[in-house]
Amino acid sequence: MSNNYNDIPIGIRLLQSFSRQCPRFHARKELCYKMSIFLLTFLAYACYHMSRKPISVVKSVLHGNCSNAQLHDAGNCGYAPFDGPDSKTLFGMLDSAFLFSYAIAMFASGFIAERVSLRYFLSMGMIMTGVFTYLFGLARTSNIHSLTYFIIVQIFAGIFQTTGWPGVVTLVGRWFGKKKRGLIFGIWNSHTSIGNILGTLIAAHYVETDWALSFVVPGIIIGAVGFLLFLFLVDQPEIVGCHPQPASQERRISNESDADNDDDEEQARRSEADQISYRPAPTERTPILARSQTSREHTSPGRPIGLVDALYIPGVVEFSLCLFFTKLVSYTFMYWLPLYIQSSSTLGPQLSADLSTLFDVGGILGAIAAGYVSDLTGMSATVCTVMLFFASPILLMYQQYGALSVTISVLLLIIVGIFVNGPYALITTSVSAELGQHSSLEGNSNALATVTAIIDGTGSIGAAVGPLLAGLISSHSWQNVFYMLIVADIIAMILLMRLVVKEFGTLRRSATRIRIE
Repeated sequence: MSNNYNDIPIGIRLLQSFSRQCPRFHARKELCYKMSIFLLTFLAYACYHMSRKPISVVKSVLHGNCSNAQLHDAGNCGYAPFDGPDSKTLFGMLDSAFLFSYAIAMFASGFIAERVSLRYFLSMGMIMTGVFTYLFGLARTSNIHSLTYFIIVQIFAGIFQTTGWPGVVTLVGRWFGKKKRGLIFGIWNSHTSIGNILGTLIAAHYVETDWALSFVVPGIIIGAVGFLLFLFLVDQPEIVGCHPQPASQERRISNESDADNDDDEEQARRSEADQISYRPAPTERTPILARSQTSREHTSPGRPIGLVDALYIPGVVEFSLCLFFTKLVSYTFMYWLPLYIQSSSTLGPQLSADLSTLFDVGGILGAIAAGYVSDLTGMSATVCTVMLFFASPILLMYQQYGALSVTISVLLLIIVGIFVNGPYALITTSVSAELGQHSSLEGNSNALATVTAIIDGTGSIGAAVGPLLAGLISSHSWQNVFYMLIVADIIAMILLMRLVVKEFGTLRRSATRIRIE
């Protein structure tokens, strides 16, 4: 990456000038910068998700229930062109316009993110996302009823939203080492659910009075946070005198047969002692014949890799396809859950939106649990498979019994969130970071954004397909929507079986080696 743009942010320069008289800051400089990266990226991606949620809340008023006498008397039976009998189809078109543009642009976004300053990349993306979120709400203020207008706004919003994920994952991957990565990413990934909750609550607050503000307020917030990142986000550790985390010391994804936990622990101890070595010490598993110089130059650190090269990294294809189906399920809930709750109960738009946030509360718990168990076992594919196995019957239980009472709905929504969002969170964070710093890359830290974009881009195609199909199928029966989600979870589980077999094979070999020693 070129260093022309990697200047120290203005806000950091000011803080450095104020902290010159503070020896405590200099003693803990790297920890302070890591905390700032953790908090800024957390806040940034929470805002990205916050700006996605209003559409799912506002659907219930864009196509109002005119059997409600109060709405009918107020003349608020919907908003053209969504006030007709084809409203669900039109909503599906809006969701698809956003999600398909997001999925397609994601591949290009990861390619660009490796070659530019992530501070500028994220700041611009957040400000432009805020602009197009604001423009959606402006339609009501300006009395715009053109479907074309709404679709164009959604397309550009989807394109600029792609700046978020490759950027924040790459930054966290650069600054944090492998130690407890699953747990760190699990806690950090709660930004997705927290952003969804905030977006839902903000949109629900205005939905029954002025739904334009459901978009305008999140748009202003994400734009302001984008400017905050421009002032304070430190792109790379080197520009503030911190040591980068050596990619070659990252623990290998557990589907590799030559994984060695003892070597990893020794490397972590060296890193903590600031004895940085870009080549691990030879072990009994080190090849006798080293790779040729040409091969080393081909994968030299700092050289961005192409999309095709990234597909050859072991595990990328399997986890990408799995994420296609897991994200299909998660985003169908994200875009249609408030409307489903309202249609299957007597709750109004605001209460339905508030109740739907419990799915994201479960998502926070699921992300942390998946990351923690993955750290303990080193078996990411197995953790995902187990959670997907339990997700299917729980989805069926929610469809059958969720409408019986609010208490049952609350309990089941949290449990559904745990098992649906757990695998999704683990794959998009810890697994993506590990694959992006895989040992086969020989320390090439610039592969992380591309790998992340491939995995999340593939998943985003599923995220686009899910809400589209839900819009078409729900016109006939919500039960069939849940059957679709259950089938998607089963397919996702099957796609990981090869990696699960490899992980258990590695576990058996490790146990045998321990007994022999």
